[in-house]
Amino acid sequence: MKKTAIYPGTFDPITYGHIDVIQKSLKIVDKIIVGISDSNQKKYLFSIDERMEIVRKALFFDLKFNKNKIKVISFNSLTTDLCKKYKSNIILRGLRAASDFEYEFQLAGMNRKLNNNIETIFLMSDVKNQIISSRLIKEVAELNGDIKKFTTRSTINSLKKKYE
Repeated sequence: MKKTAIYPGTFDPITYGHIDVIQKSLKIVDKIIVGISDSNQKKYLFSIDERMEIVRKALFFDLKFNKNKIKVISFNSLTTDLCKKYKSNIILRGLRAASDFEYEFQLAGMNRKLNNNIETIFLMSDVKNQIISSRLIKEVAELNGDIKKFTTRSTINSLKKKYE
């Protein structure tokens, strides 16, 4: 039986930390649904359409990932509803540092209460990616800093255009 996992996030923009989680996940599941949240809870730099295009370009153009193993979608529902829609009982979450754990632990617990068939798998980023966050990348990009170590070429281009 094929295992599909949901990897939800805002991806505003995608980073090498996110990509690290995707690469590691492909070793343990057959397919990943990258779910880009379009919730009203956050203020985004990029629109949902822009974020979807940025993620697709990063994964399939810059990094040449297999399109048969990764699907990029948008959603504005509970992640557990997304799991139901795609017949998945796995939610993927990345951890960078201990500071992420408390929030992620609460989120996993809530998802488990909403659907006790769902398991959350936490994957640690490689040490070189643990300092990377979308928020910090946006700050460095806005100030014309070098972000080549943090995200893909097409994502950098999208950030440059946004801050021109």
